[in-house]
Amino acid sequence: MGRAYQNRKESMAKTSDAKAKVYSKYGREIYVCAKAGGAEPDGNLALRGLIERAKKDQVPSHVIEKAINKAKGGGGEDFSPAVYEGYGPGGSMVMIECLTDNPNRTFGDVRQCFTKTKSKIGTQGSVSHMFDHSAIFVFKHDDEEAVLEALLMADVDVSDIENEDGMITVFAPHTEYFKAKQALLDSLGEIDFEVDEIQYLAQNMTTISGDDVEMFDKFLDMLNDVDDVQNVYHNVSL
Repeated sequence: MGRAYQNRKESMAKTSDAKAKVYSKYGREIYVCAKAGGAEPDGNLALRGLIERAKKDQVPSHVIEKAINKAKGGGGEDFSPAVYEGYGPGGSMVMIECLTDNPNRTFGDVRQCFTKTKSKIGTQGSVSHMFDHSAIFVFKHDDEEAVLEALLMADVDVSDIENEDGMITVFAPHTEYFKAKQALLDSLGEIDFEVDEIQYLAQNMTTISGDDVEMFDKFLDMLNDVDDVQNVYHNVSL
C-alpha cells in the first residue's frame, strides 16, 4: 500500500504555545473518549490507545489524569464530533476532524480558514469518497503470516498488511478497530504500538508548487489555530 498514513497531524509542537494547544486537544479527546466508553483504560481500548499516543507526544501525565477525572465526574462540556471537507490550495483535498460544543461557531471558524486561503469548503461527501477511513496499527514484529492469521481467525476484515524493516502495518476498515486491536493483543500479548488509531487516508496523493505551497502552509497553520480542530488529513505529498 505504501501510503503516507502519518500526515494526519500537521500541528507540530515547536513552541510552548503550540505545545499547550497539543495538550488541550489531547485533553479534550481523552475526556470525550473516557466519558463515552468508560474511564478505565483496561476496559476502553480506544482510551488506552489514546493515552499511549498522548504519552508518546509528550503530553504530561497531569493533563491526561485531569481529563479522565473530569470524565469520571459526569459533568462538564458536551462535545460532539464534526467532520468538514473541501478543496485546499492547489486543488488539494482536505478532511478536518473537530470536537465541538458549538457547531455553528466551529463551522464558521473552519470556513474562514478556507475563505482566507482562496480555498473552498465542501458539502458532505464532496471529497471524503477519495479517502479511506481506516484503522491503522504499526508495531514491531517479524512474522507477517502469524499476524495475518491471528486477524483472520478473529474474523477481522483486513484491508492490507505490510512488513518493512521488522515493522508490521495493519490496515482495516475503521469499523473493525476494536475487533482488530483485541485480536492482536489476544494473539501477541502486550504490544508497543507505534501507531494505533483511526485516520483518513488519501487514495491518491498530489503535489503542489509555487505560491500554492506557501498558501497551503498558511491554510494548515490557520486550521491548527482553531481550538476545535483535532486532526487534519490531506492528499498533499510534503
